[in-house]
Amino acid sequence: MQIIHIVLWLALSILAIPVLVLLLQILAATFLKPQTSTHKAQTMPRVAVLIPAHNESLVITQTLQSLVPQLNKNDQLIVVADNCTDDTATIAYNHGATVLERSHQTLHGKGYALDYGLQHLKAHPPEVLLIVDADCIVSANAVAQLSVACVATQRPIQGLYLMTAQSNPSIKARVAELAWLVKNKVRPLGFNALGLPCQLMGTGMAFLWKDINSINLASGHIVEDMKLGVDLARLNKAPIFLPETLVTSTFPPSQAATRSQRTRWEHGHLSVILTELPNLMFEAIKQQNIQMLGLACDLLVPPLAVLALLLLMMLSLSFLVAYSIADTLLLNASIALCAAFAAAIMLAWFNYGRHIISFKQLCYAPIYALIKLPLYIQFFINRQVEWVRSKRD
Repeated sequence: MQIIHIVLWLALSILAIPVLVLLLQILAATFLKPQTSTHKAQTMPRVAVLIPAHNESLVITQTLQSLVPQLNKNDQLIVVADNCTDDTATIAYNHGATVLERSHQTLHGKGYALDYGLQHLKAHPPEVLLIVDADCIVSANAVAQLSVACVATQRPIQGLYLMTAQSNPSIKARVAELAWLVKNKVRPLGFNALGLPCQLMGTGMAFLWKDINSINLASGHIVEDMKLGVDLARLNKAPIFLPETLVTSTFPPSQAATRSQRTRWEHGHLSVILTELPNLMFEAIKQQNIQMLGLACDLLVPPLAVLALLLLMMLSLSFLVAYSIADTLLLNASIALCAAFAAAIMLAWFNYGRHIISFKQLCYAPIYALIKLPLYIQFFINRQVEWVRSKRD
């Protein structure tokens, strides 16, 4: 029992790190002012907007309509129609985009499509490359804001990317939208206020050409954006959050598509934690690189449902230990950690998420986490390793 007790204390200590990082981010987002962009350019940099697209005929029109008015005559708009079987390419061409059609039997995934676009751009490289997904609406002036900030800071820039639920959402969909808001807005705002970087979110991203051209994007990694952020951090180019720039999209309408999308995101995030995070943390400490360490700490926070389940498991085990050996110290520490997590979520909800979900509906969140338990068990016995695009129809 003594050995079990020591192991549980060690597990609790490890679990405390992501909880405290999450709490710090949300406290900073609530009580500190984020760093706003004051960058101005006398001349606009030459920009290329790269859109990877796989069977996006239902949504790509709105994306192009939000982008085309923002481009100057020297800018480029590139759509990579990747293994498409619909009329995505035709729609993009009719909206003035340069269309690259890519087809490959085995090499599937967004990373390969992005690399295909980069190879084309090498003939006439831009100063700044913007990556936008084909199902997003980009806010007015986003192209200028992202590109100017990228040149001014000489760092990758990530705009605010929010996903919303379909009309008349279920409680489950509202919980998912709140979790997305916490991950993509509240936590980055907190680290931004502290002068720390954010993760890349897959769309609404700007890169200096010399930086993005030095990274190998040709991979089928299921969270290529997260991996790209890690690779750039190793080059001392950790991304900066730009909350003034908004990019939006909606969750897939069908349950099957939503489940596929979340499996890819969450299995990918957990894989990055296991495979990339230890080395990134070691390198950051060795180099005394605060920006790299900040990104490593951000990556350390797993999906909120995972963190909630781990805390519930620790609380249950601590209760058993307290009952067996009449030692409540571990139990009290577990309760305190659960309270810190709950306080962080409540603070984020109260300040940022009350328009998404009511307090009564939020109380169902633990049930939502339990429902996702099979998804996390699947990670250990049959994890998703290939990039699969979620259907929208």
